[in-house]
Amino acid sequence: MTTPLPAARRRIGWRVLSFDRLDSTNTHGLTLAGDAKNHGVVIVAGAQTAGRGQHGRSWLATPGSSVLMSALVFPPPELRQPARLTAWAAVAVCDLIRQVIGKHGRIKWPNDVLINQRKVCGILIEQRTVGPHVATVAGIGLNVSQDAQSFAAVNLPDAGSLAMFADRVPDAAAVAQMLLPCLDRTYQELEAGDSAALEQRWRHHLDLTGRQVIVEGTRATYRGTIQDIGFDEFRLELPGGESLRLAPEEIRHIHQDP
Repeated sequence: MTTPLPAARRRIGWRVLSFDRLDSTNTHGLTLAGDAKNHGVVIVAGAQTAGRGQHGRSWLATPGSSVLMSALVFPPPELRQPARLTAWAAVAVCDLIRQVIGKHGRIKWPNDVLINQRKVCGILIEQRTVGPHVATVAGIGLNVSQDAQSFAAVNLPDAGSLAMFADRVPDAAAVAQMLLPCLDRTYQELEAGDSAALEQRWRHHLDLTGRQVIVEGTRATYRGTIQDIGFDEFRLELPGGESLRLAPEEIRHIHQDP
């Protein structure tokens, strides 16, 4: 395993702003988007009152139970694609899961991380143009200490946490500190032009190639077998043998075909 860089040499997490409570770590991150010198600043909260998920859903967590984190970056044009940025955060979370509890995290398209079919993490990428810069905030909500009963009580039977899959898990604050070098290492790979390595690991955690799926697209729903999946193109073999090509931004959800 690559040795994490010391905090002073990190690109991501060289400065961490920590709060007991915020409305949203993403919202706070976007308030810093006017200055490109804030590249790599990370915001962490013990609790959120107005956290956001994909498609406007809310993301709420009891205080101290989860990693609630946002990283502010100013990626160059070739790295601004939401699929690449979501992959950056999702693969880093999967690396963390392996490190903390020794389990395999699976990425569910487009922005969730699962363990044993239970959602343990959601990721939200938001971008804003400020003057000459395009700022990106990657928000990560990772469940750490909740039990199954707490999720059932709020009607989330498919949710999970790290604690549900391990005998002992560090507290959320310690897990957040462990996530920082994972995010930094993966982002520095991207900056160095090594998108192919991240794409390969992302594809591995998606585990969709060759599977029969139902694809909910922005224009239609398709059924077929995934031939290939990448940052720039998604290829699906339709039942009649025709190959359908879609851009990642045209895909809302992918479900395995029962």
